Amino acid sequence: MTALAQMTGLRKAAILLVQLGTEHSASIMKTLRPAEVEAISAEIARLDSVDVETLDEVLEEFRQLAQARQYYVQGGVNFAEEVLIATMGQERAHEVMQRLTASLVEMPFEFLRRVDAKLILSYLQDEHPQTITLVLAHMQPDAAAIILSGLAPETQAEVAHRLAIMDRTSPEIVKQVEAHLERRLSTLVQASDYSNVGGLTALVDVINQSDRTTERLILEGLEKRDLELAEEVRAHMFMFEDIVGLDDRAVQVVLRKVDSKDLAVALKGVREDVREKITRNMSERAALALADEISILGPVRLKQVEESQAVVIRHIRMLEEAGEIVVSRGGTDEFVA
Repeated sequence: MTALAQMTGLRKAAILLVQLGTEHSASIMKTLRPAEVEAISAEIARLDSVDVETLDEVLEEFRQLAQARQYYVQGGVNFAEEVLIATMGQERAHEVMQRLTASLVEMPFEFLRRVDAKLILSYLQDEHPQTITLVLAHMQPDAAAIILSGLAPETQAEVAHRLAIMDRTSPEIVKQVEAHLERRLSTLVQASDYSNVGGLTALVDVINQSDRTTERLILEGLEKRDLELAEEVRAHMFMFEDIVGLDDRAVQVVLRKVDSKDLAVALKGVREDVREKITRNMSERAALALADEISILGPVRLKQVEESQAVVIRHIRMLEEAGEIVVSRGGTDEFVA
């Protein structure tokens, strides 16, 4: 239980999503905010291996919280606690209810729980003592202690004094400082914090099951945090533009599976070499019909284009899994004659 108690909620979420499988994880990712998608994607990427005991504890904690939340919805806090006490005893029920209560109310600066305290310090040390005090007042004591101990002596003393005499603060000021800090910290995550092994395959699997909008959010977020990692993820994925790398026979097999309407929308606004790769593997008559269909479409929303491209990519992935075509990724494939 010690390892679980020290584990961040972000890491627990990453472990849970990997265990749920790519399809369910992708569905969950769609419901999250962009910053949350970025943070969880990076955490999945740096997952290496999790021992069976820790995995079981994470899943059990999730089950208990889900069960407690269900009781809460049915009859409120008191009902939930009574049922849990009858189910698992007073002490265990109290622990679960504490976590449930915390999950139901999003506290100010909640996002700081998933950011390393030393990283927060690197940003806060040049802020006004009043701002630093406000942030520390909303942090966990152990993280706040790391930040306070890292401040310059004169700042440290002033912050400690302000913290001791702090009473009430305007909610509007708290929101402003929180929003400002979240924006700044989103660009300061250190590339060295991430591992390029172990969790890469899991992240790629989740992205491959996601819609194009979520895929773009994840990749753009990773680029901001760790460009090298983002490029490695891309190398293991198949992007719509990678069609130009397929051999002609593979393209012809794919085209037999794709509806002409999806293909026309998917080709709106793509590079000329992508469109040429497609039309070169069609009959002259089919290529002319496709060109007419594209021109008739007129302006198309980006979301529609991405959805149609995702349909084409899904066909490519299914054909690859069935062994009907070969997809080369990042030049790492080996062939035996």
